[in-house]
Amino acid sequence: MAQTGTTDGLQPSRFQPTQQPSRFAIKLPTWWQWLIIAIGLSIAVVAWFLITATAVRFSANAETADYTVSGGIVITSGPSLLMRPGVFRVEVNAEGYEPLIQRVNVLSQTDQEFTFELEQLPGIVTITGSPPGATIEQNGELLGEAPLTLSLPAGNTQLSVHAARYQSGIVEDEVIGRDIEQTIEYELRPDWADVTLPTSPSGAAVFIDDEPTVFRTPGPIELLAGERKLAVKSPGYERWTDILYVEAEEKISLPPVTLKLVGGTLVVQSEPTGANVRINREYVGTTPLEIDLRPHQNHSVEASLFGYHTVTRNVRLNTAQSTDLQLNLPEVLGEVAVTTQPENVEIWVNRELVGMSNTVLSLHATEHELELRKEGYAGFTKSITVQSDYRQELRVRLLTLEEARLEALEQAKETSEGQPMVLLQPSTITLGASRRQPGRRSNEVFRTVQLERLTYIGKHEITNAQFRRFASGHDSGEFESISLDKDDQPVVNVSWREAAQYCNWLSQKEGFEPFYILRPGDPPTFNANSLGYRLPTEAEWAWTARTQGNDKELLHFPWGDNLPPSDYHGNYADRAAQHYIGRIIFNFNDNHSVSAPIGTFERNYHGVYDMGGNVAEWTHNFYEIPTLNSTVTNLGPNEGEYHVIRGASWMHGTITELRLSFRDYAVDGRRDVGFRLARFAE
Repeated sequence: MAQTGTTDGLQPSRFQPTQQPSRFAIKLPTWWQWLIIAIGLSIAVVAWFLITATAVRFSANAETADYTVSGGIVITSGPSLLMRPGVFRVEVNAEGYEPLIQRVNVLSQTDQEFTFELEQLPGIVTITGSPPGATIEQNGELLGEAPLTLSLPAGNTQLSVHAARYQSGIVEDEVIGRDIEQTIEYELRPDWADVTLPTSPSGAAVFIDDEPTVFRTPGPIELLAGERKLAVKSPGYERWTDILYVEAEEKISLPPVTLKLVGGTLVVQSEPTGANVRINREYVGTTPLEIDLRPHQNHSVEASLFGYHTVTRNVRLNTAQSTDLQLNLPEVLGEVAVTTQPENVEIWVNRELVGMSNTVLSLHATEHELELRKEGYAGFTKSITVQSDYRQELRVRLLTLEEARLEALEQAKETSEGQPMVLLQPSTITLGASRRQPGRRSNEVFRTVQLERLTYIGKHEITNAQFRRFASGHDSGEFESISLDKDDQPVVNVSWREAAQYCNWLSQKEGFEPFYILRPGDPPTFNANSLGYRLPTEAEWAWTARTQGNDKELLHFPWGDNLPPSDYHGNYADRAAQHYIGRIIFNFNDNHSVSAPIGTFERNYHGVYDMGGNVAEWTHNFYEIPTLNSTVTNLGPNEGEYHVIRGASWMHGTITELRLSFRDYAVDGRRDVGFRLARFAE
């Protein structure tokens, strides 16, 4: 056994456990390793770009152009650019050209080329030449006066050059553009001839077309091309004159001229002025006049003017003498006999009171404005030309103010569409029919209407052609395959509202305030103060159809008091329509199965056509049944559901419908209902 403190050569030491490496420890690269990695990645990216990029070439119409590309990686490779597929923004700049920005789409294909068309900047052009101050035009537009500097677009340009006294010219040149300065020169050719005129004495003043010039003889005198009046004058000498026709750039030498000494100057005045002057039977001008005459000779001076006696004087001038000659021309008189009814009418001539009527006036034999005036009467004005060789007779009946008013209204008896109107002065009328009258209906009660206003009413019903000028697409249709739509037939199949719209259209065309107030969705109303076109009122229609003068009874039928009418009196349901219409007038013929052209039959007492027959007619009034023996207004009620229809048509053949007191009513159009125009005259 071992003894304590003994050793066998072994020495004790501290226990150190073996260090095991950690499974999760991270060993970072050194800096030089990072460098290698970065270089490798860069090489990889470049290789990737080179493999995927395509070669692109840019070109432009400018010799030197700079290209700036954005929108991706671009590498220059000789004349090409390496670019990956995609859309790039290219800005192209070149000296002398407008900058261009354009987007290009680079595809994956190789060797792509993009060409850019740059717009050249205008050229700075100075236009100058002879003569200076010429006007420069291009395509009819004035550019200014030379010398002129302006910008012109590159390319061929053509300019027109004009200057007074020069022939117009055309200058054509090529503008370089690109903001380059250049000069275009013109040289206009003279538009005159050089005329040489030797005179004795020389240095005489030259007049061209009676206008003074800066030229002096012998010249050369610049005479504009064409026919010219050339005159020369030297103090103390007579004027020399000739007419020449010259061409531009012509050189003319005229024979020498010896100027004659002035004998004297005659200054001719007249009262009145403007008299024609002849000297020795040769016309020399109008007064006032100054003329040179030969001395020591007798000269006959004659002055004449229309409406005045001719005056002749003899004059004789001395050398270098100036003489004034005053000629007073007496008036030539003529007679005008003025007779008027009534008498004692004032006569005014040229706005001056000269006497009373039923007298003979002695007036200057020329044109005068003659006016007749008398209180309570309309004036009369007339232009007259008084003659010296015979007496004129003027007989005038002055109209009273009322007569003149009516005559003035008579002047407006046709619409702008050429539709004739009749001016009527209706009076009080009793509408309706007696209960004992055969065919009477219950709505024909007696009632009185006072008609006080002058009224125009259409001579004819409105035709299809006239209505189509308002509503071009309207078609009146047909009946049993017989047309109702011919131009000269009355328009039918129009509602009351459409007829009122036509009236308003014509009113606006002629400048009248529309009579009817028609708003979509609202019932129609009207303006009673309007003078515009409208439909006849029921009372106006009845008065026009039934009256025959103040002393005669109202008509029962359009033709008289008994049935049947005579043939061809009007257009009703006759034998021609018996196969289409149930009830006709037997033994009556009007030769028309349907509506006839307007104006086919006789007009009535007032000169109005088809008041009974052809087509029934819309009237202005709302339909109502008034109280028996009441007094109603002309324009009727202000509202209602239906409107009154008056008159028989080509479809009517019964005693009820043929009577002029027959009343019907409706809203919509019918194939036998039309309309005519009316309007208040004042």
